[in-house]
Amino acid sequence: MPTTSRAYWQGWGRLRSKLGSQFHAVFAAVAQVIEHTPRSSALVENLNSRLHNYFTLRRHMGNSYLDLQRFFLNHRRFLRSRRAQRNDRSPRELTTDQNHPHWLTLLGLGPRQPQRT
Repeated sequence: MPTTSRAYWQGWGRLRSKLGSQFHAVFAAVAQVIEHTPRSSALVENLNSRLHNYFTLRRHMGNSYLDLQRFFLNHRRFLRSRRAQRNDRSPRELTTDQNHPHWLTLLGLGPRQPQRT
């Protein structure tokens, strides 16, 4: 809501009267969170475009399928990225800063076999 609107200042007054002396600390904390939160539908559209391919393959999805999908997406290594530190690393490796074996090995399906020609 723009700070020039009447509703903004009416809400400001109501909130200030409810919070009292804590108002400015809460207002500063919320402003900081808003400042560091990306406001882009591109993030959501990117995720939807990636997941859409998997969801069209199945009509009914249970929790087990969604858990497997989450595991796969979190452990599959990026083949390429605009950021060099992401190349050949998975989202899990990026967040924990720890290497892990191939995702099939983590599922107990053994190490990857070399391709036969």
